[in-house]
Amino acid sequence: MSRIVRLSKIFFTAWRFGLLPLLRDSLKPGLRRSLLSVLCWFSPNTLPRGERIRLTLEALGPIFVKFGQVLSTRRDLLPEDIADELAKLQDQVPPFSNAKSREIIELALGSPIEDVFLSFDATPVASASVAQVHFGVLRGNEQHPEWRDYLVAVKVLRPEILPIIEGDIALMYDLAKLVERSSEDGRRLKPREVVAEFDTYLHDELDLMREAANASQLRRYFADSDKLMIPEMVWDLCHTNVMVMERMHGISIGRMDELRAAGVDFKKLAVDGVEIFFTQVFQYGFFHADMHPGNILISLEPDTFGRYISLDFGIVGTLSQFDKNYLAQNFLAFFNRDYRRVAELHVESGWVPSETRIEDLEGAVRAVCEPYFDRPLKEISLGIVLMRLFQTSRRFKVEIQPQLTLLQKTLLNVEGLGRQLDPDLDLWKTAKPILEKWVSRQLGWRGLLEGLKEEAPNWAKLLPTLPRLIAESLAQRPQQDRSLELEVLKTILDEERRTRRLLAGALLFLGGFLVGAFLIALQLH
Repeated sequence: MSRIVRLSKIFFTAWRFGLLPLLRDSLKPGLRRSLLSVLCWFSPNTLPRGERIRLTLEALGPIFVKFGQVLSTRRDLLPEDIADELAKLQDQVPPFSNAKSREIIELALGSPIEDVFLSFDATPVASASVAQVHFGVLRGNEQHPEWRDYLVAVKVLRPEILPIIEGDIALMYDLAKLVERSSEDGRRLKPREVVAEFDTYLHDELDLMREAANASQLRRYFADSDKLMIPEMVWDLCHTNVMVMERMHGISIGRMDELRAAGVDFKKLAVDGVEIFFTQVFQYGFFHADMHPGNILISLEPDTFGRYISLDFGIVGTLSQFDKNYLAQNFLAFFNRDYRRVAELHVESGWVPSETRIEDLEGAVRAVCEPYFDRPLKEISLGIVLMRLFQTSRRFKVEIQPQLTLLQKTLLNVEGLGRQLDPDLDLWKTAKPILEKWVSRQLGWRGLLEGLKEEAPNWAKLLPTLPRLIAESLAQRPQQDRSLELEVLKTILDEERRTRRLLAGALLFLGGFLVGAFLIALQLH
């Protein structure tokens, strides 16, 4: 019964904001289209379609707002006007009661708030669809004297949020099936896959221990950074529905007038932001994927002035070594206007059917990229280029990977923020050295040495056991198969000898380089 009521509300809201004509136009001729045509006579239809969709989602509540935010990242599927409008969605939700927040915290920590906190601000400083945040000061105890007077932020999951989410997601699946059955355009948008992607993101955000672990990992990666700070987790006070972390002091990057008045260097801030993002992506393959202004602060403390502070790690992106290599080579091939290489990389990745003609894909990529080279590099939008490559590749039946759409969404955020801080930001000039350094480290002689170093322990374990393993295998196999086993043994031993020669050659090269440098230094002195 509740689902029927909710569906009725969705239908009424869609009518109120003029979405029914959009739904009608996507339907095949028939009874449903005729009925909708009648209803459309009374439906307001004055605003642009993207704005109507955004207003509808805002009226349906926080879960639908968050769905719209995720949907805005799928620019490979959506028309540009709708994606741009959905990107404006803001997650502004009234807080839940102070009494309920206190109850959840005390139940999770197993103690009254007064026993844990020296002071606790019952009024939340931030409230979103999934959780809200309070400030407090820890009291400290015999086990943790270092906690005394420690300033913290306490994130609390909304009470009974799971049933609400499950109900709304079930409705989204029903609506997705309806859209798929209604029209060819609906099937092309893959609505059930999009809802499934959203389902995954949202359930990840419901586990605050997972978020704490994400923050901890990024903090470890940037422990020695002079550009980025991540709050430390108070692990003994973290639970699936309550997370306690170091309180960070800074001003939201959205409050640019205050930052300017404080003397923050916006040009440096823009460059630092790009470097931080590309370092996360290509060095670590682990990046903060929810970088809106509410989650980014700038420190004004004397010791850390001008550094970024990242918050809210419910959504992070991860990239495999293969993904990183694919992206870095694509970006560099684009920069060098090597469109054939871009096309080859699409085929090599397996995301384009193997029978695709390289020449056809090369021509499509050239049509997307070439216009950008008539402008100064600082006017090239890397995010827009990536988005249009995704859109173009759709006609070649490319399967866009979820981790790459999350990366594209974050890249658009970073690029937009960078240009807001410094309209003259040259994204390529900033990012290209990072990409070239990464590619050199992976594919150059450094990559060879690193690969040999990584594989050495495996060879050390395997080689002593080879004679026994081969003898056992030969004893178990029929006589006619032994020639094959001997051939395999020969191949393995040849490979081992080749690896030793490579390692010896690399060491000789390195040694010769060091000796030469030493002799030159002696001559100079």
